[in-house]
Amino acid sequence: MGGLSALAAELLGEAPLRAEPLSGGDLSSVVRLHLPSGRTVIAKSGPQPKTEAAMLCALSRAGVPAPGIFAAGGRALLLEDLPERGSLSELGWAELGRALKTLHAAVGPAYGWDGDYAFRHVPIENAWLNDWPTFWALRRLLPGAGALPPAMARELQDLCRNIHDLLPSFPPASLLHGDLWSGNFIACDGRLSGLIDPACYYGHGEVDMAMLGLFGRPDPAFWSSYGDPGPGWAIRQAIYQLWPAITHVRLFGNSYLPMVRDLLARVPVRRAD
Repeated sequence: MGGLSALAAELLGEAPLRAEPLSGGDLSSVVRLHLPSGRTVIAKSGPQPKTEAAMLCALSRAGVPAPGIFAAGGRALLLEDLPERGSLSELGWAELGRALKTLHAAVGPAYGWDGDYAFRHVPIENAWLNDWPTFWALRRLLPGAGALPPAMARELQDLCRNIHDLLPSFPPASLLHGDLWSGNFIACDGRLSGLIDPACYYGHGEVDMAMLGLFGRPDPAFWSSYGDPGPGWAIRQAIYQLWPAITHVRLFGNSYLPMVRDLLARVPVRRAD
């Protein structure tokens, strides 16, 4: 058995009988371990297992379903094996909307997190700021400008110069999942089992909804349960989707540049001379 199984045996005090590789491991290795006691646990590697454990605990404290933590070491995280079968039904989408609304009701002192994080080799800068548009420009969009072609980088910089006209200055500093795409929530028989793989920080709640719509479309039951984002959503959605799109360029290459280009085109900004 591989390295994750050996790390798990050290953390748990019992050697797994079998390791079952799981999908969704673009940024980390994930396996289901079958233990001599008959239970199963999920083991995953990652850049900061103890930080991820703290983020999962933050989700749970906020009242959102998330896997329990069995152990967190320097190189591996061992998690509860949530029931998983199929995709969300209409009822499950409504549950996700309520869960996200509950999550976003937990607010922090400012925008950011107590430490930086990372998606593999791409840093996630989380130093605290009191101004939300400034946070989004300085901590999210501009750090990725160097990965873009020069003309596209200039468009991004123009957007950031105009960002106070486009985003609310002081929305509630909601607790965010931070990476809420369809692979990061688990369904079982149509119902929501839990949220996984967070990249938490405090920010505008619409960031999570924007990410949820980047590679798919939430069921109308989600919006009925969570609520309408309100006027100007299409522009804010594009601005918030730019960060994961640029991050995908940095992680996976230039095939994601058309996505960035399309999102930039959806945002009306004054161009620099």
